[in-house]
Amino acid sequence: MQQTVSDRIRLRMSELNISQADLVRFTGASRGTVSGWFNGTNSPSAKHLDSVCRALKTNAQWLLAGSSTQNYQNELTFENFDNVKPCKTPLRVIPVLDFVQAGLWREVVYDGVNPKGETCTTYQGTDPKAIFSLIIDGMSMAPEFMPGDQIIVDAAKKPVPGSLVVAQELQHGSALTTFKKYRVIGVNEHGVDIVELVPLNSDFPTYNSLQIEISIIGVVVQHHREFKY
Repeated sequence: MQQTVSDRIRLRMSELNISQADLVRFTGASRGTVSGWFNGTNSPSAKHLDSVCRALKTNAQWLLAGSSTQNYQNELTFENFDNVKPCKTPLRVIPVLDFVQAGLWREVVYDGVNPKGETCTTYQGTDPKAIFSLIIDGMSMAPEFMPGDQIIVDAAKKPVPGSLVVAQELQHGSALTTFKKYRVIGVNEHGVDIVELVPLNSDFPTYNSLQIEISIIGVVVQHHREFKY
């Protein structure tokens, strides 16, 4: 009996120990769409084909027709693509937090309950549990970082001058979590760095640790943006 597209999808999912929930995360497709691929009621559209192939480590020729002798992506050659090379770093699933949850990371240590969502990153770091993602909201870091962009934050990494950081500012008894550039401007009488949180957009204010209490939550290590054409 000839294999179908769904047969090949189920085969690779079994070989790679990938669940339908994993395919939802990897491809961004809905649960119903992925269930249709699995059950054979529909096949991956052009919109999702590349991400399905990447998740299953295969190529479109084999997935759609079973006709390729080079079934898997790790067997493919990239000799015709002079300016790119395959990324072999594995993806890891991390939580997407809102800025309130990010603030709790510093205050009481966020317990991981009810994150805003999940995403994937190739970033490793020293402590996998200290890595999370935030969605930019606001224009203080524009144009380099725009609303809707995703940043990956490592709460175990120490900032250095010039780092981009997520920090908590305490003003008038209220805590505000913000994303800014970290700048050291001096040292106080106790040998502690005096720092500024600097926006990349000059229309927004700079905050100084001599004026308000500043706590660094983590260092931004990756920036993801969806290009909209």
